[in-house]
Amino acid sequence: MRTGGPMTIIRTVPEDEAEGEVAALYAEERESLGYVPTHSRVMAMNPAANRAFEALVGSVATPMGLRRYELVTLAAARGTGSRHCRLAHGVKALGVFDEDQLERIARDYADAGLSDAEVAMMRFAERVARDASNMSEDDGLALREAGFSDREIVDIAIAASARVYLGRMLQALAVEVDVPERLSDPLRAALVDGL
Repeated sequence: MRTGGPMTIIRTVPEDEAEGEVAALYAEERESLGYVPTHSRVMAMNPAANRAFEALVGSVATPMGLRRYELVTLAAARGTGSRHCRLAHGVKALGVFDEDQLERIARDYADAGLSDAEVAMMRFAERVARDASNMSEDDGLALREAGFSDREIVDIAIAASARVYLGRMLQALAVEVDVPERLSDPLRAALVDGL
């Protein structure tokens, strides 16, 4: 379901005309999400860049684990005000969290039954997305004090920064925000209210 307005200034390849790498990318999204989001169609305009982004994300998502990766992604998307990423990853996060907890995380992750380490990680990711230029050693030290290793701190920063890249690119191209049908109205609202 789309939110209305123009799809984007970019003319994307329709699903029934997609071939080769673009068709493969569309098929992966359909399998993962049940539909091909507008943002994926835009990314498919440059399949090599899309694959490079996926490789970068995979290099941190796998060692982080799905739970941590989705929490970082949701926090960074909040920091950039990216409805695209909040909604798409809201669907993906339903594979890790039940709907009630995910709604609580979306509204206030500090009061959502997460561990102190997870809250610290999300706070760091949101700050990366909101105002990385004003971060200091203290921000990284907060993660170390929460028990994260140097590698984990680097991966959290990479995951948050990758989300900034994608969110800003979609915003810059005025890509329409898709609202996944698998999200209930209360969860959808929690994911996008206040952005």
